[in-house]
Amino acid sequence: MDKFLKIFKIVFGVLGGVLLIRILNADADLLEEDLALQQSLVTPLMYLAYIILGLCLITVIVFVLRGLFQGNIKKTLITVGSFVAIVIIAFLVSEGQETAMRDGEVLSEYGSRWVSAGLTTFYILIVLSIVAIFASSTRKLITSS
Repeated sequence: MDKFLKIFKIVFGVLGGVLLIRILNADADLLEEDLALQQSLVTPLMYLAYIILGLCLITVIVFVLRGLFQGNIKKTLITVGSFVAIVIIAFLVSEGQETAMRDGEVLSEYGSRWVSAGLTTFYILIVLSIVAIFASSTRKLITSS
């Protein structure tokens, strides 16, 4: 598996390098004006980046799920449940109103409520983390004395 990954990294690295050199060797003014040239030079590099991003996301998801089921599942479910509960509470206490945006679109009342819920969730998590830091520091001071 390690040999396969090394070959995989080398192939994608060389391919990315070749595509980058093709872009750097192109005339900058012509590249800005000619859509066909842009598509022939930039699009393959973008697809390569999308492939690599997709592989990274799949790898992260697989390892996270594997770690979830190998670890303490009860503690993990309690943590995830607590986070979901905080999001639900934040959504229930938030309000929304239709808002005109700069580009002329209108953000719906429901969308505005989700934005407010996201900010409220962020604030709740910040407060909880500060409380946890102080509790941990206080516990260490008490036990060390």
